[in-house]
Amino acid sequence: MTKKAQKEQRSMHIAVSGNIGSGKTTLTELLSKHYKWDAHYEAVDNNPYLNDFYNDMQRWSFNLQVYFLNSRFTQILNIRKSGKSIIQDRTIYEDAYIFAPNLHAMGLLTTRDFENYFSLFTLVDSFIDPPDLLIYLRSTVPNLVHQIQQRGRDYEESIRLDYLKRLNERYEAWISTYDKGKLLIIDVDENKFHDNAEDLGTIISCIDAELHGLF
Repeated sequence: MTKKAQKEQRSMHIAVSGNIGSGKTTLTELLSKHYKWDAHYEAVDNNPYLNDFYNDMQRWSFNLQVYFLNSRFTQILNIRKSGKSIIQDRTIYEDAYIFAPNLHAMGLLTTRDFENYFSLFTLVDSFIDPPDLLIYLRSTVPNLVHQIQQRGRDYEESIRLDYLKRLNERYEAWISTYDKGKLLIIDVDENKFHDNAEDLGTIISCIDAELHGLF
């Protein structure tokens, strides 16, 4: 491998996307350890809006989406400045193409607030580069519910099944048209990477094949 290729390899940006409960954080942690990549996790525990949002979605939807947009934009800037290979838990695109439109469709985000948010996202998007590889964790709703129950986060107890179903439909629509870069889809109903080393090895082999094509 040339010195130029080695430098490029050290500064790769990998992102993991998927619905609530699909296993993004777990996979991010496992791949970070395997590849020695720095991991950037979604700001969940320190998010000042999540509890309020799940208790009153209509009141706090806009605040939450702007918080995520700011947080993920800052993450991306830090990733590009770091000069390191980074794996990121959830992308900036998911908020804009899945969560915000879903809240708008459900009547939980006004048209005025949605248009304001999406205009801000469009501006931010013009300043950022997409990840070198996007990993999408595909899951059925029953599997998502099982995973959410297992991790036992208090603020997720009130998540409705129809909410997860709507999100899943939007994820599938988004990923079917994703054209910003390389894409790897993992079916997490079948692949139990969190407790099966062989399944994790399958994912790693697929990633190796995708990343090899980057050079």
